[in-house]
Amino acid sequence: MDLTNPKWMYLKAILFILIGATCFALVWLDHPTFMTAACLAVMIWAFARAYYFAFYVIEKYVDPQYKFAGLTSFLGYLMRKRK
Repeated sequence: MDLTNPKWMYLKAILFILIGATCFALVWLDHPTFMTAACLAVMIWAFARAYYFAFYVIEKYVDPQYKFAGLTSFLGYLMRKRK
């Protein structure tokens, strides 16, 4: 199975969206208030922006030498920078 095949990549993206939407729905159904929905939406937005920062902003603007290879790679990068 070629995991770099665009069809598999799109399937993976769709599955991530389904997982996120299901979790959102389950939490909201447990506490069906506007505040819960708003907090979940802001949480999703904030984590997406943090992920974007970790791989795009660091690589393109802060440290062009760094090549993103996942969140664990980013955490290692942060630990090395502190030393």
